[in-house]
Amino acid sequence: MRILLSNDDGYFAPGLSALADALGDLGDVVVVAPEQNRSGASNSLTLDRPLFLKKAANGFHFVNGTPTDCVHLAVTGMLDSLPDIIVSGINNGANMGDDTIYSGTVAAATEGYLLGIPSIAISLTSFDGRNFASAGLVARQLVERFIRQPMQEPVLLNVNVPDIPYSELKGMEVTRLGRRHKAEPVVKTVSPRNETLYWIGAAGAAADAGPGTDFNAVERGCVSITPLQIDLTHSAQLPALVQWME
Repeated sequence: MRILLSNDDGYFAPGLSALADALGDLGDVVVVAPEQNRSGASNSLTLDRPLFLKKAANGFHFVNGTPTDCVHLAVTGMLDSLPDIIVSGINNGANMGDDTIYSGTVAAATEGYLLGIPSIAISLTSFDGRNFASAGLVARQLVERFIRQPMQEPVLLNVNVPDIPYSELKGMEVTRLGRRHKAEPVVKTVSPRNETLYWIGAAGAAADAGPGTDFNAVERGCVSITPLQIDLTHSAQLPALVQWME
């Protein structure tokens, strides 16, 4: 069993170490992660400069690029055989609802999925980062399940784990993505050189958080597991658009 790990918080992130520890004895684990924190990088590829691949003292490999770069480089250039599964995380903070559009954690898993490899993105739903071990155990359970019972087609799973001790988790639920309210406005500041600077505002609060959503599951102390897809076609609008174009 070959398992490729990546993330968007950087190769030095505690969540990545916790993930490697949790999965280390399940097979041949290879870690390829960004050199720096690339949260919010989404599915971007670096095309304006070359990438390097280096190995850290702890055995992790790191790349001077995005999470997508890391997985793409590992699968198409570094490894001599395809991974059996890719796990991205453990992210320090939730990736629920609209977050998945921006998330580098989800993007790393998405790249694996696009390359035909079953992939999991896993996040701890708090910036406190107190219970990475809980998320690590959840990741292990999912990978063990995959080993016992492989899916018949590549899957892309977005997993969010409440930041509580593993013994307090209320189980796992298969969910759909909820929705957030629009993001808070940018924060405007002035630099010591009298330059106007802007910080991206905080994500909006949950808007669609009813039963069946990832927000609802996590709020009740459950692990949320959402299968994602890549087809962005708004199929319901196709007939109206055809008529509009006539």
